[in-house]
This record gives sequence, structure tokens and C-alpha cells, in this order.
Amino acid sequence: MGQLEGRSALVTGGSRGIGAAIAKRLARDGANVAITYARSADRAGEVVDEMTAMGVRALAVRAEATDVDALRAAVDRAVAAFGGLDVLVNNAGVAVHGPIEDITADEVDRVLAIHARAAFVLVQAAVPHMTAGGRIVGIGSSLVERVPYPGWALYAMSKAALTGLTRGLARDLGPRGITVNLVHPGSTDTEMNPADGPDADEERRHTALGRYCDPEDVAATVAHLVGDGGRNTTGAAFVVDAGAVA
Repeated sequence: MGQLEGRSALVTGGSRGIGAAIAKRLARDGANVAITYARSADRAGEVVDEMTAMGVRALAVRAEATDVDALRAAVDRAVAAFGGLDVLVNNAGVAVHGPIEDITADEVDRVLAIHARAAFVLVQAAVPHMTAGGRIVGIGSSLVERVPYPGWALYAMSKAALTGLTRGLARDLGPRGITVNLVHPGSTDTEMNPADGPDADEERRHTALGRYCDPEDVAATVAHLVGDGGRNTTGAAFVVDAGAVA
């Protein structure tokens, strides 16, 4: 077991991509891990099986990120299963983009609900169960720092909201010994943005290293922040993007 042995975590959007990589990395480091998912119970179950095979307790909870009651219930389920909550990773996201004239008001509301409101609601629900040493990490986007392509204004705006939330929460929760940080992935090889996709070569050209990140690269940064190495880091943002914003 590793540095998180005996601790418990909730990772939203943990059935695939970056969320699954984070959940499995925390389990590998010894944490009991609950994940939320929106649609695929089978895929969520596969992630749970992988984590359980590592010798930790794990569960999956269906919770749409737009459903406030479901998010609160997911926190309650994790606390009931593990006896507490030490780590919250707000990862669930959606990639809505396109010309500004084509974005509907419903899409604006949905994206802001998933990226910003859900993060706020989950922190509200989780903090009463956290003690000194608790860790909260948000997953943002390198598009908060630089938007090199048209059509991503709504997405960038919604992820930028996490910067203010992170800094404000760091002040609110610092006296309780709880840290709050933000990780901004760049182009990462997932189903949402595969490294062999139609726009991948163009995205690579924007990076200093000329390559995509793997989900495990993001998970490694999260693992550092929620482990012993992150105990004096709070209110900060870390970009994992192969140098796209360098």
C-alpha cells in the first residue's frame, strides 16, 4: 500500500478517461475510492473491479452532474461506505463547443452546471465530513490559460470559474487544515479527444513537447496534491499540457 492507505476518496466522472485514471491511481496509492458516473454502469463497474483487485474498497454511484440531489447523495454514499471522506476530486465534465452564435442558452446552463455548480455543491456536501488533512482537487483545462482555437469560449469560461472557487475555498478551508487546488489538463488522450483524432496533429503543434498527455500524467499530479507532498500547497493551479501554454 502507498501514501493514501486508510484514506477515502470520491472522484466524479470516474468511469472513463482522466477520471478513471485518477481513481485507479488513488486506489493504487492505498485509498478507498468511490466514483460517480452518468450513463455506463458496466464501465463504472470495470473500474471498480480494477480498484478492488488492488486490495481497497471501491464503489460506483450513478449521479448526473446536473442533478444536485444526486451529487449530495453520492457524497453520502461514499461516507457511509468508508466511514468518512478525505479526498474529493471534481473531475466530471463535458466538451460543448462551437461558434458563439450556435450555442444555446440551455447549453450554457448545462455546461456551467456541470463544471461550476456541481463542484460547489460537492464541496458543500463533502466538507462537513472532512477533517484536517482533507484534500480537494478540481480538474480544469489549459484553455483557461490560453485558447488557441475558435469555438471554445463557453468551455473556457466554465472552467475558469474553478479558479475563483479554488482560491476562495483555499481561504475558507485553510483554517480547518483542508487544501484546495486545481489541475489544468491540456490535450490528453481520451475518448473525448483521442491522440489519433482528426485535430490531434494540430493540437500537438501547439505544445512545447510535441505530444499529447496520457490520463496517467494528470493522475500523477492529483496524487501528489492529495498525498503528503501536497500538505502545504493550496489555492494553486497546475498545468499538465506538454507545454501548450509555455
